[in-house]
Amino acid sequence: MSSSHRAGERAAGPDADADAALAPWRNRWGLEADGAAFSTPSSALQPVRQHGRAAYLKLATVAEEAAGGRVLRWWAGRGAAAVLAADGDALLLERADGDRDLVALAASGAAGDDAATRILCRAALRLHAIDDLPRPDGLVDLRRWFRELFEHAAENPVAHDGLFARAAAEAEALLAHPAGDVVLHGDLHHGNVLDFGTETGAAGGRGWLAIDPKHLHGDPAFDFANILCNPKREVALAPGRFGRTVRVIADETGIDAVRLLRWALAWAGLSAAWSERSGDDAGTAVGVGRLALRAAAR
Repeated sequence: MSSSHRAGERAAGPDADADAALAPWRNRWGLEADGAAFSTPSSALQPVRQHGRAAYLKLATVAEEAAGGRVLRWWAGRGAAAVLAADGDALLLERADGDRDLVALAASGAAGDDAATRILCRAALRLHAIDDLPRPDGLVDLRRWFRELFEHAAENPVAHDGLFARAAAEAEALLAHPAGDVVLHGDLHHGNVLDFGTETGAAGGRGWLAIDPKHLHGDPAFDFANILCNPKREVALAPGRFGRTVRVIADETGIDAVRLLRWALAWAGLSAAWSERSGDDAGTAVGVGRLALRAAAR
């Protein structure tokens, strides 16, 4: 869902197919349309209101997205958008209504970028602490998640000066000795933690909450590595940003900086492998991977 979770933002124009797919749940839950229905590669969505409350109606159209919805239900609004109703692959989610935006904050300069990193770290730590109920069905372990990196490294052992091979070896070592096992967000970045109203402001403000989780479990450090590749190339590869952000993450989480560098390399390799295998630009992830290698060498 990314930042489309905000009121008034859409991934595309009005979509008759999405509107028709969502109609049964609009009727069942007594929802009033608050904008046009639209489609993403994994969902049909629509901003709606239920008894005046702003919400998002979401119907997962691929299995991975449906599994992420089960994680949202399991978190039960603790550190993540609350699920107001659920039926099969359809969810009614509370809608972010705050004015603050982590992408803009990160792009505002080093101080803003560091503040955004701290917010993301605290959001992830809050989610990682939840483990009071049987875990949701369908969780995938990180070794399976890294499968495409291992395959891509075997097929491209010398690409980018051996980056994929180095990243795959580091991932193997980290996965063999995890520092813990938590339900992960799996896609923690600046567009997936949104402002649901200041907690010290108007009544009902819930602060920064996560949306769009994957369905992963494993070493908690995995979730923080993605911050280093985001929110966009100009920020991620800005001079001095990589080392500064590693220090901020280490300070916020207590994770050893060297271990963060190792996860940064592993994650950057995985992200670059995904991009190359789908025909997208892998430049940002490759750049972050090279920064991780240089930092580790020092």
